[in-house]
Amino acid sequence: MSKKALLVALASSLTVSGCTLSASVPATDAAAREAALAEARLMPDASTFSAENFEWRDVARNRMVPARLYLPGNITSAQRQIPLVVFSHGIGGSREGYKYLGRNFAANGYASLHLQHVGSDRQIWVGNPFGLLSRLSGAAQDSEAIDRVQDLTFALDQLLASPLGAQMDISRIIAAGHSYGANTSMLAAGATVKRDGKLIAMRDARISAAILLSAPPFYGTGDAKGILGSIDVPTLHITATDDDISIPGYRSGVADRVAIFQATGTARPDAERAGKTLAVFRGGSHSVFTDRFGTGGMELNPKIKAATRDLTLAFLRSLDVKGSAAEAGADGLLAWQQMYAPLLANFERVGRFGRAAPSPMPLN
Repeated sequence: MSKKALLVALASSLTVSGCTLSASVPATDAAAREAALAEARLMPDASTFSAENFEWRDVARNRMVPARLYLPGNITSAQRQIPLVVFSHGIGGSREGYKYLGRNFAANGYASLHLQHVGSDRQIWVGNPFGLLSRLSGAAQDSEAIDRVQDLTFALDQLLASPLGAQMDISRIIAAGHSYGANTSMLAAGATVKRDGKLIAMRDARISAAILLSAPPFYGTGDAKGILGSIDVPTLHITATDDDISIPGYRSGVADRVAIFQATGTARPDAERAGKTLAVFRGGSHSVFTDRFGTGGMELNPKIKAATRDLTLAFLRSLDVKGSAAEAGADGLLAWQQMYAPLLANFERVGRFGRAAPSPMPLN
């Protein structure tokens, strides 16, 4: 299969696996989804966070960069600076997605900036259905992958230059993303890709860690270690045994997600923070990490969401501490492992305080 065909297959498969939200979701459906998240106790109290939308425009690229910022509730300029998560959606998504994560980050003291990538957002679902494959192909091109990272850098520039920027802790900026958004986060965190003999290196030096949900491989790019070994910030990798992208002639499953974890570099030897962490849930699906219910099983879906919420928060907290306290942060991740052990097929940590042994359960 050619590189272009692989890219189209990856994009097309996401419609099959249902990892994204439609651009024309009726208001009643959106309200029902939010109600379901609340009923499953996945949403914090409304008093603990606030949300603000931005309609930024990158004049140099003639490209809109919409974003939604979740902030801790009742913050003042006199309070401590706030760590910042920058979240990138999967193909066909928007800034409105992954709210069960963004709101909980804010409720627990972390700002969360959710980007919308206009070249690969929910608008690809709008228009003539016979043109869908063409729109998906365009969304999966190298130019869009590059634009996505530039969106992240531009949005960071805009936020940090605004009055709100003074409240952000620029030493604690974490890239996060699901599926295509995980690729965006890896590039911002230091992954390098060669295309036509040219090196694509788009690292944003402000990124101090990364959270990667269902990260697909960089296809047609050679050895994974050569692409991901240059990432030297702490990373959290989350997937599931049924995290499958599958259409006739093409499949990407959990083994690909584990291979990405294995190929990713660890934190710098002198870093006081942890290296890399992998969590593999039993069952699930590629889209179980979105706001959608049902996918991956009606009973299992909210359990994985709750565990993902708590794991990402434990990881963020592990980044907040240094020196001897850093080991206590690592213990928080181990405590999470013990709490959610019945849901796990594998949990592994590599790097400083990486004491958790991998599960012997085969993942293929």
